[in-house]
Amino acid sequence: MVKRRIPYFSLAQICRSGQCFRMYEKSQGCFYVIAGDRRLEMEQEKDVCTFYCGEAQFHGFWEKYFDLECNYGEYIGKINPRDTYLVKAADAGQGIRILRQDLWEMTVSFLISQQNNIARIRRCVENICQAYGEERQDASGENYYGFPSPGSLAVLDEDALMACNLGYRSRYVVRAARAVVSGALDLEQVKKMPYKKARGELLKLFGVGEKVADCICLFALHHLDAFPVDTHIHQALEKHYKRGFPNRRYRGIRGVVQQYMFYYETIESLQ
Repeated sequence: MVKRRIPYFSLAQICRSGQCFRMYEKSQGCFYVIAGDRRLEMEQEKDVCTFYCGEAQFHGFWEKYFDLECNYGEYIGKINPRDTYLVKAADAGQGIRILRQDLWEMTVSFLISQQNNIARIRRCVENICQAYGEERQDASGENYYGFPSPGSLAVLDEDALMACNLGYRSRYVVRAARAVVSGALDLEQVKKMPYKKARGELLKLFGVGEKVADCICLFALHHLDAFPVDTHIHQALEKHYKRGFPNRRYRGIRGVVQQYMFYYETIESLQ
């Protein structure tokens, strides 16, 4: 068990931020996340978080996964104080971190995300994990499924994942798996590429458009200049930035700012 006091960190906000589809709130302040083939239970009370794993696993994986070594207060401090919309958005989502997630898992997850809502994306991802992932057990005896490998999906018929409720996205995922297995998409090389080059490689995949490529770049490759534009962000830009978003001011942290905007727009729509 690892206990830490962490400023600018909220498990609840991260869980609802639309960047991770295998993180769940079990009860008030209690969460678990499955990342690849790992599962972690967590609790948070104010800014004190308890991670139910050993120190070695925490420092070896989860500390980097949650981007805990970065000072998000510095990012928020760069926001123009005269931009009242962005100040409110950052205040509402100040506990969000940009997770460092697996490239393959994010590629599949955001292929599935197209024309889909978060609850349904979660179900689709869980369906393919249960159907094609490896069953595992965590230290507490809890059973779960790891994320399926490219090889386990590449051998499927293109429509096979329709049984997991992916619909037309089934062929996107199967073709992406085949691209990885054949070497047409080298994930290890993509990880080493700068943002623009990585984005270009991802755009070569069948079914990947600009928004999906930017989501993968931001949430898997940690390219913080990626700025995914979905319906929520488009509406915010139209309403609050008629003369254009100040990209130059936020160069290098545009993805962090995007998450504050996305979270603010989605929680505002629920009120």
